[in-house]
Amino acid sequence: MMKDLECVLYTKEEIDARVKELGEQISRDYAGKDPVFVGILKGSFIFMADLVRAVSIPCSMDFMSVSSYGSGTQTTGAVKIIKDLSRDIEGKDVIMVEDILDTGITLNYLMGYLGNRRPASLRIVTLLNKEARRHKDIHLDVAYTGFHIPDGFVVGYGLDYAEEYRNLPCIGILSSSVYAPDGAEKKE
Repeated sequence: MMKDLECVLYTKEEIDARVKELGEQISRDYAGKDPVFVGILKGSFIFMADLVRAVSIPCSMDFMSVSSYGSGTQTTGAVKIIKDLSRDIEGKDVIMVEDILDTGITLNYLMGYLGNRRPASLRIVTLLNKEARRHKDIHLDVAYTGFHIPDGFVVGYGLDYAEEYRNLPCIGILSSSVYAPDGAEKKE
């Protein structure tokens, strides 16, 4: 799998160090509170597992599964909720955990969707922030960001292409020859 990467952006050690820093920052910011971490599946599951272990305050977890990419490398623009929350978040401090903030379409939708459930607060922690692809009309309050990344299709540490590469311990840019062998990027 490593041979399919153009380059490694962040090693396992760099990711571990940054996740620890994020956990410490969240622990300080939410001292005296009991936040609910909401992982957006599937990509956030490894990041969220490491993040909550780096948090030193009481917390709980829930998950949502949404889709906007299908098996391609471009968002379809339509957000579909596959699995909703299992618990009520009214009056709770909610931290959405996302693997990557790309176009912002999915997170913008989820901010409105979860905001309608009247949480005490609703913030975002994202491992990766790819601002080059952000839609100009989408404004998100991202409280915590692991890394800012350049434009490129990234995989590893939970991020996938067609359900593969999630188990790489690093984060790297996937070679376009994997997803566009004819030179034209696949679109869904």
